[in-house]
Amino acid sequence: MYQLNVEQARFNMIEQQIRPWEVLDQRVLDLMYEVPRENFVPMAYRNLAFADINIPLAHDQVMMFPNVEGRLLQALMLTPKDTVLEIGTGSGYLTALLAKSAKHVDSVDIFDAFASEAEKKLVALNIHNVSCETGDAINGWNMYTRYDVIVLTGSVPVLESHFLSQLNEGGCLFAIVGEEPVMQAQLINRITEEEFNTEVLFETSLPPLVGAPEQDRFFL
Repeated sequence: MYQLNVEQARFNMIEQQIRPWEVLDQRVLDLMYEVPRENFVPMAYRNLAFADINIPLAHDQVMMFPNVEGRLLQALMLTPKDTVLEIGTGSGYLTALLAKSAKHVDSVDIFDAFASEAEKKLVALNIHNVSCETGDAINGWNMYTRYDVIVLTGSVPVLESHFLSQLNEGGCLFAIVGEEPVMQAQLINRITEEEFNTEVLFETSLPPLVGAPEQDRFFL
């Protein structure tokens, strides 16, 4: 792409995909203008960086649809004081968006290449408030640390309670829960130590996090 085409494609992504999907928070729209999504897309798919698709990554993973990323960010309502745990670094694009909105992001991925490549791209954009780590976080990460926000970037058939236990009071967790053909993007807010509120934001589809537990099935 020539630079002019990139900027036109970015404009079209925001105005034709993200804004019509009820993403009206100007801070989110400005952020998605600012962070160069094309820098995080595999070279083979660079011309599709702003398309309304799940862009393939290595290891059968994908980038979220741009409109899902926008709705996610709008729902989280991040502040500069927030600490974030991201389960599944992937391309690092969402990591960058989170880091630009929060105090610090701990991002972990089971694939070392994702974590290391994302770190390089973040540093190149002068984003230094992210710790990119490699590990299997499906059963939790930094279990004795609490966060204001937790984001699961792959789907889970069922949401395990250990993720919720790591939320600060007043914090929230974003997860896509369910199995094909119906998955729900959910925002779970921790009201008190014992009380949680779940809001269903929209329906979508995303590959599961590696190692995500399966739903119990009953056979007659």
